[in-house]
Amino acid sequence: MSPRLILVRHGATEWSESGQHTGLTDLPLLPEGEAGAQSLAPFLARFDFVHVRSSPLQRASRTAELAGVTVDEVDPDLAEWDYGAYEGISTAQVRAETGTDWSVWRDGVTPGATPGETVEEVAARASRVLAAVGQYDGDVALFGHGQALRILTAVFLRTEPRFGAHLTFETGAIGILGHHREDPVIEGWNLRP
Repeated sequence: MSPRLILVRHGATEWSESGQHTGLTDLPLLPEGEAGAQSLAPFLARFDFVHVRSSPLQRASRTAELAGVTVDEVDPDLAEWDYGAYEGISTAQVRAETGTDWSVWRDGVTPGATPGETVEEVAARASRVLAAVGQYDGDVALFGHGQALRILTAVFLRTEPRFGAHLTFETGAIGILGHHREDPVIEGWNLRP
């Protein structure tokens, strides 16, 4: 038996609201993000979690705390995509600087203050998370970030990691991954209270 995965994207931050790429910068939740995280509590209380993991970044762990969920393990593999030189910069700004129709999914990032990651490197981290939680029988919650959880979903579905580009995942939203017989499926996506 495989676990059902409840993915929770952190609440709103200053950069998520402005459209800036927020990888490893450890921003706090905005007041609206805190309220959004608290509003998840009744929905998440319906689940009997056998295991809960969170990204080490405060926006994810604080979302879990405000949603009334106790984290069993902080997992660095749940951190957001390392955007390298594009950290803190919006897609529109990157396009203006490069003079292209740049997409992080297609064109990737360049090194900056941090080395940055390829889609495949984020997918490798997602694979490690999925292998680690695969031992559980029951509902497992993963508190993390928009892009990384979209890539994790693509890996879970056994499809190409860039499939994540076709999934939107708003701040404070929930995704539910499960199985229909032996096939991995999305049971619910971008759910908000």
